[in-house]
Amino acid sequence: MISTKIHSVVRDIHDFPKPGIVFKDVTPIFKDPGLCLEIVDAFAEKLSGIEIDVIAGVESRGFLFGLMLAAKLHVPFVPVRKPGKLPFTIVKKAYDLEYGSATIEMHTDAIEPGNRVLVHDDLLATGGTAVAASQLIQELGGIVAGYAFVISLDFLKGTERLKAFSPNIVSLASY
Repeated sequence: MISTKIHSVVRDIHDFPKPGIVFKDVTPIFKDPGLCLEIVDAFAEKLSGIEIDVIAGVESRGFLFGLMLAAKLHVPFVPVRKPGKLPFTIVKKAYDLEYGSATIEMHTDAIEPGNRVLVHDDLLATGGTAVAASQLIQELGGIVAGYAFVISLDFLKGTERLKAFSPNIVSLASY
């Protein structure tokens, strides 16, 4: 089962990026190309039946599986980036994290009005980043088709915040 495989390689990093935080490090997954392909296949299977026109991957780990999934589903991929990384006209959104605040940006031409957009990131915690990405998508006239996360930290209840945008929330492994 994909959840078991993910659990077996993700490692806990205590007190990162701040004291008291237990960071779930997904980077060991990337050492196993077979597992990476299994993850993409699992996302594609769990998302079948959901109409997706575009995948928006959140910087930076959301780029990795997001681009692979977009290629598998034959849909465009658009990056959701940290400030100052995109060269064209942008829209941006500031938001709070469980351990601080941040801002994300998208190109103004990344989403066409009416596009059904899947938001992808490696991990769902409180949902702040995914909510901000959803607000940007809506600001550009897009529709949030759903969400895909490798990991969900269920005790932080991020899925509750996302349900206001879409009921389609896929996580391959939960903690």
